[in-house]
Amino acid sequence: MSLSKAIGVISGINEFGNLFQLVTSAVSYMCSKWNGSQEKQLKQDDLLQLESDLQRLTDTLPAMYNLIDRAEWKIHVPSVAQLLPKLKDAVYDAEDLLDEFRWYKLKLETEGNNDASQMSPFIDFFHSVTHGSFNKVTDIQTRLGHLSAQLEKMGMHEATPRFDKSVRPPTTSFRTEPKILGRDKELQEVMRLLGVPASDHGSSSRCRSTSKRKRTASSAADSTEPVRIPSIPVLPIVGIGGVGKTTLAQEITTRPSVKSHFDNNIIWICVSDDFDEERFTKILINSLSTKEATADNLDDLQQVLAEEARKKRFLLILDDIWPAALNDGQRWRKFCAPLTEVLKGSMLLVTTRFAEVANIVGTMESFVLEGLKEDVFLGFFKLCVFGSEDSHIDPQLEQIGKSILVKLKGTPF
Repeated sequence: MSLSKAIGVISGINEFGNLFQLVTSAVSYMCSKWNGSQEKQLKQDDLLQLESDLQRLTDTLPAMYNLIDRAEWKIHVPSVAQLLPKLKDAVYDAEDLLDEFRWYKLKLETEGNNDASQMSPFIDFFHSVTHGSFNKVTDIQTRLGHLSAQLEKMGMHEATPRFDKSVRPPTTSFRTEPKILGRDKELQEVMRLLGVPASDHGSSSRCRSTSKRKRTASSAADSTEPVRIPSIPVLPIVGIGGVGKTTLAQEITTRPSVKSHFDNNIIWICVSDDFDEERFTKILINSLSTKEATADNLDDLQQVLAEEARKKRFLLILDDIWPAALNDGQRWRKFCAPLTEVLKGSMLLVTTRFAEVANIVGTMESFVLEGLKEDVFLGFFKLCVFGSEDSHIDPQLEQIGKSILVKLKGTPF
């Protein structure tokens, strides 16, 4: 459950207590002035029972938020897809009901609570919630309990919050978005951390060509005594899902200065929760060597990779690593074992949404990718909706769009 929802639940508990103190106090005061029929309309015992029911409903919500989060990862399962909307509807009904009680609390605080006429709206609402044998609070609680039990039978209470492989498409180095917005500063910083010379970041094609000729000549001069480093540097890019980590890494691979710096040896591997050391080693060998990796023995493959890594500068990008894939770092250490002596300038770039992954793999401080700034995000929003970020739209529609952007928190997808 998000922090904002947790704070909302805690705040709600306090508000209900305050509300019922106000109402109970008002009822006590007015009982002496009401006639018999009015007094029968609202009894303190009924109020206390309703307060207890609302407290129970409020206490239930955090677990429901957590269950919804887990179930959404399995939305492709038909039985889950059928029950999840019903669970959300029950939660929305609970939130709406609790919000109504918050409104009455504010109304009583603002208008006073010692006048019978001021209590009439609350009495009417009280009866609408607890009409006869039907109790709306109890009904919502029962629905939540039933749906929760059904999802528990499907294993949702213990489900790991991750996509199944079948519904998480693999990524490549090619961008699916035609344009990247508002990330120039981040691009420059990541390129700097990767060791790409600053003079190459915004250079013209003529300058890049000259730089490449100089680098090629330098490489030829140094080929007799190549400079090697004891282990490959690893730069993690960390950010929430959908913030643009993969898109940023994809954009980096398209930059001529990056291609030139790494001698066109840029390798992209989509990892997710499938960390296969042997498969990754073969991909690296096939990218760096003119010979195809044919051995099936990991030790033989790593011998070949160790030799190739000593001769060529390269950038390896491992996209979307999940904690379970690393097996507490054992698989990572096994994969990196042959990369203990690489040509200076080689780099490994990792994208992940998990700080624990960055702590395991990173040799450098993580680059944390935040959401887009509001003005940039609004331009992106207009581009998606109207086909142009410079579109002039009705002020009311723009205000609605801005209210939506706040909820997205700078995350495009």
